[in-house]
Amino acid sequence: MLEQMGAAAKAASYKLALLSSREKNRVLEKIADYLESQSAEILLANEQDLLEARRNGLSEAMLDRLALTPARLKGIADDVRQVCSLADPVGQVIDGGLLDSGLRLERRRVPLGVIGVIYEARPNVTVDVASLCLKTGNAAILRGGKETWRTNAATVKVIQQALEECGLPAGAVQAIESPDRALVNELLRMDKYIDMLIPRGGAGLHKLCREQSTIPVITGGIGVCHIVVDDSAEIEPALKIIVNAKTQRPSTCNTVETLLVHAGIANTFLPALSKQMAQSKVTLHADANAMALLQEGPAKVVPVNAEQYDDEFLSLDLNVKVVADLDDAIAHIREHGTQHSDAILTRTLSNAARFVNEVDSSAVYVNASTRFTDGGQFGLGAEVAVSTQKLHARGPMGLEALTTYKWIGIGDDTIRA
Repeated sequence: MLEQMGAAAKAASYKLALLSSREKNRVLEKIADYLESQSAEILLANEQDLLEARRNGLSEAMLDRLALTPARLKGIADDVRQVCSLADPVGQVIDGGLLDSGLRLERRRVPLGVIGVIYEARPNVTVDVASLCLKTGNAAILRGGKETWRTNAATVKVIQQALEECGLPAGAVQAIESPDRALVNELLRMDKYIDMLIPRGGAGLHKLCREQSTIPVITGGIGVCHIVVDDSAEIEPALKIIVNAKTQRPSTCNTVETLLVHAGIANTFLPALSKQMAQSKVTLHADANAMALLQEGPAKVVPVNAEQYDDEFLSLDLNVKVVADLDDAIAHIREHGTQHSDAILTRTLSNAARFVNEVDSSAVYVNASTRFTDGGQFGLGAEVAVSTQKLHARGPMGLEALTTYKWIGIGDDTIRA
């Protein structure tokens, strides 16, 4: 089955690479229209997925990720229309010039070819990835979580209908519907057809892909994000940022998971933090030094487990640790961070500069929430993933990250001397 899907995707990618921006936008507009006009089928499939997920005991956070509503589906359709308005990077000349040999050389953006994406219980990812791939002339093979297979199948059926009505092969966007995990292992070795693989899931999935894939893998999406509160931070603005970073949408990968508070401000800051976190219904997981200053406050506080420094809560839970100084904070981030998003709250320019230069994450912030690590917020329009590695892309991956380039040399019967 996967061999046939791979061959169909590769064949489709050759046709997609030749499309003009107008032709690609026409397909995207039709997909957006069909997502709305055929929403009943998609929502019914989603209800069935939700029923099974509840029977299987999925958490409320996971159910929220899985659930579609008419409003959410309309938002997804509007996101596709937004992709239409984005500049098409394909065909863009990056640089070039006339060489001494007389050869005119340029570097031009081209599609990657076929992109494979493995993801979990987020049905919006199906449409996000499909639309971004189509905009950049790439074919896509999607493998969503078993919790969403009905939703994904119904959504891809709509996308394929739009493709065929625009004269394009349905193989341009395909979904693996079977929940058989053996198919994932088979997918990881389809380097004959797939040019880049993007896993969007937990640490186990990323480890599997790094170790087993024969395809170049973009890893990311795991966010053990930190906020450092140094001894010059102002309490009220700092609390406002922390509340946003923790509570605006706790189930996302750019949510703060660990707060590192300078010992010099801890006596005044932590009691104020307790009051604010009690209002926000956040449970604090404190180290011994923080516990001593938090246990009299109104917020629920429990001792932190060492392994919690390395895990995502994705819920209204927050680690709190008192650090001796900025060196201590940076050392903690280096040991426990995932190179996703980390921030410092400070009024000291030298500390801000040190943090920016010494914290090796894909996004670092000064006096701002980690929740900004997002393709839309960064002005990229959309994203296919957040990469925490350094090749071939880093941070939110927009349209340019779904392209590569080729060198084009134009001569006048030019030969090498």
